[in-house]
Amino acid sequence: MRFFKTSPHDCSYLGDREASTVFVDPAVAVPPELYEKLNLIGFRRSGGHFYRPDCRACRKCQSLRVVVQEFQPRRRHRRVLKRATHLRWQAVPVHYEERYWTLYACYIEQRHGAGDMYPPNQEDFYRFLLQQTQYGFLLEAWDGDYLVLVAVVDRFTTSLSAVYTFFDPDFADLSPGTLAILRQIEICQELDLPYLYLGYWIDSVPNMNYKADFAPAEVYRNEHWQRLIRQG
Repeated sequence: MRFFKTSPHDCSYLGDREASTVFVDPAVAVPPELYEKLNLIGFRRSGGHFYRPDCRACRKCQSLRVVVQEFQPRRRHRRVLKRATHLRWQAVPVHYEERYWTLYACYIEQRHGAGDMYPPNQEDFYRFLLQQTQYGFLLEAWDGDYLVLVAVVDRFTTSLSAVYTFFDPDFADLSPGTLAILRQIEICQELDLPYLYLGYWIDSVPNMNYKADFAPAEVYRNEHWQRLIRQG
């Protein structure tokens, strides 16, 4: 395989550091079985691109996965689940619908107006989340006839990977992001899959703390997976 590495640039998470990223050659076809092997060594997917941080002076970004068969919901997780018992869940093949775009655009405009995905672009949305149909499924949550959230989920032989979740900001009191992770953990348990991958985690970035709350978890550190032990 061929890989490319970006030049150093300002890190979007740690303002005092520079970041570099390794990408799989975009011209290389990545079938699901190869994607799974890349996932096991810390790569993530963004649309049709597969990447991993490769920063010379920093190893703060670590891929994190939940050990789902040992997972026990915390009190705050149980509160989230209790508030959402009226929702109806369904898993569907990856496909495009206009209501997905409408929901995504509303989510980006109201929740990520200062982010690099603002303003939302329909073509970018499709390429980012829905163009690659071979890797997984969409997880929908409905309140009656109203679509509350959509989670893009990749499926491997031993795990699921939480790719991205977008939701109606009017339902923020349901904690949709946390709720989507809890439902994916439940699916892993139902399918007897050992792990749910949650992407990269940096212990010093507050808005990433929620990932480590889904304990027990493992991080990919020094080229192997090891149990995450948090201090304090």
